[in-house]
Amino acid sequence: MTETLAWIFPALTLISLIGVPAYAGIRRGRFYALFSAIILGFSSAGALAVYWRLGLWIPGPLLPWVQVLFVYAMCATSVHYLMLSHARMRPPLYRWAISTPGQVFLAANFIATFWLIVLLVVRVPLYLLEAHQALAWLAPLDALPYVMGIMAALTSARPKKETVQLRIGEAKPTEFKRLPVRRSTERVSPLQNNSPLRIVQITDPHLGPWQPVQRLRELVASLAKQDPDLVLLTGDFLTMESNATPGALAEALSPLAELPGRCFAIFGNHDHEAPEEVRSGLAANGICLLVDEAESVVTRTGPIQIIGADYVGKNRKEHLQTLLEAHPRTNDQPRLLMLHDPSAFHDLPKDNVDLVLSGHTHGGQVGLVSLGFDWTVLSRSRWPDHGHFALGRSHLYVHRGTGFYGFPLRIGVPGEASILEVHWTPQA
Repeated sequence: MTETLAWIFPALTLISLIGVPAYAGIRRGRFYALFSAIILGFSSAGALAVYWRLGLWIPGPLLPWVQVLFVYAMCATSVHYLMLSHARMRPPLYRWAISTPGQVFLAANFIATFWLIVLLVVRVPLYLLEAHQALAWLAPLDALPYVMGIMAALTSARPKKETVQLRIGEAKPTEFKRLPVRRSTERVSPLQNNSPLRIVQITDPHLGPWQPVQRLRELVASLAKQDPDLVLLTGDFLTMESNATPGALAEALSPLAELPGRCFAIFGNHDHEAPEEVRSGLAANGICLLVDEAESVVTRTGPIQIIGADYVGKNRKEHLQTLLEAHPRTNDQPRLLMLHDPSAFHDLPKDNVDLVLSGHTHGGQVGLVSLGFDWTVLSRSRWPDHGHFALGRSHLYVHRGTGFYGFPLRIGVPGEASILEVHWTPQA
C-alpha cells in the first residue's frame, strides 16, 4: 500500500498544478488562472518536499495513514480551487469536507515551502559533514508547518471579543507613534448618561468559507445587543464566493436593521469587485454607505461629524485633500474619518481629523498579539498593523478585522470583535 501511495500524491499534485489553472483560465480568465497557479505552485513545493521525507520520521505502521491524509487534503485543495471558477457560498458539509481541510493544508504547505528552505541552511552543512544522526533528529521538524497550520486555523476561526478604551485628544505626539491601549474581556457595562461614546467597528468580515452567513449574523447580533451609539463598517465585506451569492451579505448583516440611523459603512478594496452586491446588502438593513460623503450624527454624547472615504489605490493624498476640503469641520463637533487602508493616514492633512477608524491589515495576521505583545510582521512596514496610533491631534485606530481573505494564516493574531469606548478630550 505504501508503495502505491508513494506515487499517487505526486501525480495528483502535478495534475492539480496543471489542471486547476488551465480550467480557471477557460472558465474565469487569465487573472484567476495566474492567481491559482502561483498559490498552488508555492504550496505544492512544500507539500512534495515534506511528502517525500515522511518515511524519515513517521513510524512505519502510521506512514500509509499519513500518506492517505496527504492525498485527501490535496484532493480537497484541488476541488476547492477548481470550484472557485464557479464561486458561490456553499453548504456546511462542503465547507467542512472540502474548503476547511483544503485551505488548512494549503496554508501549512505554504509555510512549509519557506520553512524547509530555512532548514536547508542547517541540513546542508550536516549532510556534508556526514552527521547522519543529527539529520535524523532534525527530520521531525518537517511537521512544524502543519502544527502551525492547525494553530492558525484555530486562531482564524473566531475573533476575540474585547472592550477597548480609546482616549482621543490627550496625547498629541509630534511624530507618528503607537499609543497604549486598554483592552478588557470583561462584560460590557450598561450604558449610563456619563458613559463614553460606544462604537462597534466591523471591518474585513470577508463573508466566505471561513465566515459563513450564520456565523457572521450571530457575531453581528451579539455586537448589536451591546446597544452601541454607532456601528461603523470599514469595508471588505465579501470574497469570491459571496460576490456571486446575491443576498448573502444582506442576511449576514440583518441584525443591524434594529439600529436605524446608527450604522454607516464605506467601501474597502475588495468591495469594488462587486459594488452593487455590497450596496444592496447595506441598503437592505438601513446602513448608510458613505462614498466620499459626510454625515453629522446626533449621538447620546453629542453631535459627531462622520466622513466616509472611498478606497482608492492611487493619488490618495490628493483624493483625501479634496474630500476633507469638501466637508470642512462642523463647529466644534468631533471629526471622525472612516478610512479602509490605514497606510493612507500618512496622506492626511495634519490635524484635520480627530479619529480615523481603519482595517485592511487584518492586524498583521502573523505576530505575537496572542501572547500580549504588539509585534507583528507589519510592525516595521508602512502599514499601521493594529491598535491605537496618533500624530498631533489626529488619532488612528486599526481594527484587527472580523475575518480574513483566502486561506487561514492568522498566526498569533486573532480577529477582533470589539466594543470601542471613546473618551473625547476637547481640542485646545
